[in-house]
Amino acid sequence: MKINYILLLSIILPTLMFGQMKNPKNIPFGWKTDTTNTEIDLSEISIVMPRGSFQVLNYPEFIGKEKGLKSFFAKEPIMYVEINGEAKAYSLNMLSVHEIANDTLGGVPILSTFCPLCNSGVVYDRRLAFNGKEYLLEFEVSGMLRKSDMVMADKQTETWWQQLMGDAIVGELAGAKLKVIPSLIISVEEFFNRFPDGKILSKSAGDEESQKYYGQNFYKNYDATDGKPYGRFFDSNSLDQRLAPMERIVDIRSLGEFKIYTFSKAKEMGVINDEFNSKNIVVFYKPGIVSILDKKDISQSKDIGTVTVFNSFLEGEVLTFRKEGEIFIDNNTNSYLNITGRCYEGKLEGKELDIEPHGNHFAFAFFAFHPETKIYE
Repeated sequence: MKINYILLLSIILPTLMFGQMKNPKNIPFGWKTDTTNTEIDLSEISIVMPRGSFQVLNYPEFIGKEKGLKSFFAKEPIMYVEINGEAKAYSLNMLSVHEIANDTLGGVPILSTFCPLCNSGVVYDRRLAFNGKEYLLEFEVSGMLRKSDMVMADKQTETWWQQLMGDAIVGELAGAKLKVIPSLIISVEEFFNRFPDGKILSKSAGDEESQKYYGQNFYKNYDATDGKPYGRFFDSNSLDQRLAPMERIVDIRSLGEFKIYTFSKAKEMGVINDEFNSKNIVVFYKPGIVSILDKKDISQSKDIGTVTVFNSFLEGEVLTFRKEGEIFIDNNTNSYLNITGRCYEGKLEGKELDIEPHGNHFAFAFFAFHPETKIYE
């Protein structure tokens, strides 16, 4: 009998590659992903839950200000995006239950993501141009983790993607990268102050089982000051010692390099004016937002403050800012700005700073993927 060795290898190799991944619960492998096409060592991946364990939000329902303020408490954190004059807010607590929302805003296909284990919230563009082809992707939660961070999967090619970075790591599209869409994490109250006509994710978006967990925290005391990531998902021996593992940070990128700013430093200074690789940025801090990774009832959680990041180039010049009380003030014109970078009084009234593309993460998670990053001192 003549044996087709190429066909045989195409069956055996992916099985052997799958065997390299950590799978302590012997969870069935439900993927057609080409695991031979990989950008990483597959032993870094842990299979934690079966495929389909998370209800992903696909084009969910949103509600306006009146219902939104009744459904959510004032200091509850949301991640918002504004595109072409339309603004949507995604409750971080709801995203901690679903982790992914495929959506459209202002005519742009977007992907709102949040990994609670890394406290990582990032919004991406679902459109991709790669190797001469164009794709419109939809995503799901794979049930796998790498370095404690969620591994996403697109439904079109079953390629696996790293949530924190937006990189395709295994499969047909390995080597591709999603574009980050600028977003901010602020409170429900701040969102509707800034966007009275904005929309917020409705609590009816999830199924009945998911709705039971809204307002609750699966990861009680996870973000304690002296805490560490769960050892079953992250090797504590590889923790970077430059910052406490659960220190909250925001990151920016310029000319292929990264720089991070800690919440504690932003709180200390109120405003950080900085320049990195020819990019001028400003970081704002104010209290008034709670953690969703502290108390079981998130409404009782500690105040962690809001940190927002903007490009400080406006009206043809680089601006610098100071903070007086809860007001951010442009040093050149004494114009007043709010935490969303919009000027509401002074010469620049009606103008707003461009959000600098960034993500919010725990320090340990960002170091795991970018150990070379610079830290603002």
